[in-house]
Amino acid sequence: MKLALTFSCAFFLGAAILMAEPLTQFAKANQEYAAGNFKAATADYEELVRAGQDTPNLFYNLGNAYFRQKDFGRAILNYERALALEARHPEAQANLRTARDEARALELIPSRWERWFAFANLNQYAAVAAIAFWVGMFALASFIFNRRRSTLTLSILSLSILAISIVAVYQLSRGKNSRGLAIVIATNAEARLATADTASRVLTLPAGSEIQVLSRRGDWIYAALPNNLRGWMPATSAEQVRM
Repeated sequence: MKLALTFSCAFFLGAAILMAEPLTQFAKANQEYAAGNFKAATADYEELVRAGQDTPNLFYNLGNAYFRQKDFGRAILNYERALALEARHPEAQANLRTARDEARALELIPSRWERWFAFANLNQYAAVAAIAFWVGMFALASFIFNRRRSTLTLSILSLSILAISIVAVYQLSRGKNSRGLAIVIATNAEARLATADTASRVLTLPAGSEIQVLSRRGDWIYAALPNNLRGWMPATSAEQVRM
């Protein structure tokens, strides 16, 4: 019993130390940022990201550190990552707008479907679809056994909501904020008609511009671009928002 208790204490002490290490490094990075040592702060924030830390405030602070170095592409990337985790992060929203203005970044145009379904995100629609499915099934089963008009009405309403939610999930999963959303981090990246540096240019993209990765071929990505264009770009010229 004593051995087991000792092991348990050692385990929880080790877990507490492991949890404290990221907090200590985060505080250190914040101190470096406050002192104006933005490169050191960036390195420490990036190390936390590589270690698997993915909190909205970490990406927000990392975006600020890049912004201070005028690396607007990576600043926008990390503000977007913060918002992917917390859509209503007001500071990230405000700084994202400022960074886009500074970089003159190009944005993807949302489709008509995305504008219609913009009042909720993909996960929320998926949750509504799941609830509507089960409510509809129980209401339908109740109608079969009890023949009450109210349960039939509830079943039809629930299955209608289910159908709308499925359409919303499908459209948003293919839209500008899908998993394929990426941010250009290279300066004036060139999108081309083919996977060659000598191929004809489709569009020059300032750092911070949005693209949607559609496929990959070796060191190249094929992407949907602003202005309803498509083209091939070097894979190293952009990073996807969702890691």
